[in-house]
Amino acid sequence: MVMNHASQQGRTAHATGIAAEDAACAALKADGWTILARRLRTEAGEVDAVAEKDGILAIVEVKSRRTLAEAATALTARQRARLIGACDLILARNPAWGRNGVRFDAIMVDPAGRVRRIADAFRIGDPTG
Repeated sequence: MVMNHASQQGRTAHATGIAAEDAACAALKADGWTILARRLRTEAGEVDAVAEKDGILAIVEVKSRRTLAEAATALTARQRARLIGACDLILARNPAWGRNGVRFDAIMVDPAGRVRRIADAFRIGDPTG
């Protein structure tokens, strides 16, 4: 079977994304968070991870880029809107989650496996520009 370049790139990107999500969830667990869901699909779109600690629910977007700085700037306005919409659906289906609040976190992972988290990366009503 001949594999075309685009499908190989897609498989590589998928594997890289899964590895980044694994690293992000491991970092969350090490910090005392409970992972409630991974790759959670909703009508608004997919959420990479949903975690909870001390009643605070974190809706987590994982970004993997060549550098942590590139990853930190990769969260687009469209992705923020998707996460907000997904959060509404998640909370409607799981009313016991996030009794002490909800936040949106971004976790960046570089090829060396370094992980950085931006807690409360954005808020509903922030400018989307």
